[in-house]
Amino acid sequence: MWWFIILKPRIKVPFTKYVKGLWELIVNMFTQKRTLDCDDNQLRWFEHFILVIGYLGLLFTTVFVDWFSNENMFVIILGYVVSIIIFIVTIDFVYDRIKKDKEISKYSQPSDWMFVVWLLLMVFSAFTVRLFIDLKLLENNIWLYLFHLLVLVQWALIIVPFGKWTHFLYRSFAMYFAKIRS
Repeated sequence: MWWFIILKPRIKVPFTKYVKGLWELIVNMFTQKRTLDCDDNQLRWFEHFILVIGYLGLLFTTVFVDWFSNENMFVIILGYVVSIIIFIVTIDFVYDRIKKDKEISKYSQPSDWMFVVWLLLMVFSAFTVRLFIDLKLLENNIWLYLFHLLVLVQWALIIVPFGKWTHFLYRSFAMYFAKIRS
């Protein structure tokens, strides 16, 4: 994208413009605020925003704070709360796709379904693994942890880099390059 927007047309962009535009890149990447300009899209934007924050929160909780082996009650409760929030919002997205009464959910592609189904599997399996840890049932049900790892590996290797998940990157970088170009 950088090649086609900046380099190929031989547009000279000062380094300071790249740096000054970084804040807008980050804001657009994590908030997708331009979708607020669409009619009747405020609730969908809010759900999407909560989902992104929840997803990043669960990623932070499981990877950096190590939710599965942490004994800190705050971390454990945070992981449960974030999992429940992601699960509820994702269920609402699935429900909208089934109902098909909104313009944005009338024409779902298989890749749309794959994304939400895998998100449901990921959050549900993470929640269940932690629940089994707390109930001291995981040692006898190690298959559940293996299932969770299977879902995560497919999420990380297939869904994230090649699925609809990356739209937040592409759209944000396109707006960033358009801004620094002008």
